[in-house]
Amino acid sequence: MGLSSVLLYKGYTLWQGLLLTGSLFTCGRPHPSALPTIELVPPNFPEGENVLLLAHNLPTNLKALFWYKGVTALRKFEIARHIRAPDLSVQGPAHSGREALFRNGSLMFYNVLWKDNGFYTLRILTTDLKTEIAHVQLQIDTTLSTCCRDLTSAQVTIESKPRYVAEGGSVLLLVHNLPEDLQAFFWYKSVYRTDIFKIVEYSSAIKSTIWGLAHSQRELVYTNGSLLLQNVTNEDAGLYMLETLNRDSKIEKAFVQLHVKKPVTQPFVRLSDTTVTVQSSVVLTCFSADPGISTHWILNKKSLQLTERMKLSKTKCQLTIDPVRREDAGEYKCEVSNPVSSKMSLPVRLTVRKK
Repeated sequence: MGLSSVLLYKGYTLWQGLLLTGSLFTCGRPHPSALPTIELVPPNFPEGENVLLLAHNLPTNLKALFWYKGVTALRKFEIARHIRAPDLSVQGPAHSGREALFRNGSLMFYNVLWKDNGFYTLRILTTDLKTEIAHVQLQIDTTLSTCCRDLTSAQVTIESKPRYVAEGGSVLLLVHNLPEDLQAFFWYKSVYRTDIFKIVEYSSAIKSTIWGLAHSQRELVYTNGSLLLQNVTNEDAGLYMLETLNRDSKIEKAFVQLHVKKPVTQPFVRLSDTTVTVQSSVVLTCFSADPGISTHWILNKKSLQLTERMKLSKTKCQLTIDPVRREDAGEYKCEVSNPVSSKMSLPVRLTVRKK
């Protein structure tokens, strides 16, 4: 049998089965290429709220993890650490008394205060002594707060527009609250102020632009401090630092995290059985080759309405129907999405017969 005549078997083709064997497609477990990430729960919150910095995709061979306030992993900024053996948690110099570190790497903030705004860093150490870093920005939502803050002396901030950018797209790192007496500003592709990471420096006094060693020929800089990145690649992801200098020689730093996402590829659905009888059970699995996705189910071209007989897995990539009824028959599809794209699977048909 040639490749052109591959047949369907229980809802998926031979080549899809080979891909599954090679672990290119996953459901219900971390994707092989998934890096550690941090999710804010809830994503928007007022001052005084409790907020969880939820860690995802930690390595299985975790040895220890460390949380820091800020973007650099220095001892004086350490909030807490957890060592897997002997299952020990230790508070650091930056612990305020309002944080709790969990064994899964997540950090809980109780009664978040305005001074807690900023970046936080999770450093992960594996048993083979490899280190991974993840960052998250904690920002109190002023629209949800009961009191108002004096914004006349607001610090410099940077907004990524859009927040997530697809590979090949463009993103504007938009600067807010630039000092009125600005003398110069500098952009770095790092949290460290070294020439090798310098993208550009601009002098407002003589209106001159000098490109640095980290300039990729794809950046444009504006006099308001903003930086445009074009034809973005995955290597552009990470933290950027803006350093401003005013006429009193006061230096101020601001950071922004650039999130780059690949457009998702097409998923496929596998049925445990394509033909089932009433009162039996069936499992539908949506396999995707992409990390960090959301999954949505469709039945007969409409969004699937869950019933008490249906159960979704934690990541929603697996749907179990037990017991099956006649009305469950039809064409099933799954849609996977990330912040920059979405893709629909081809349909698979479930046939339901009487006993």
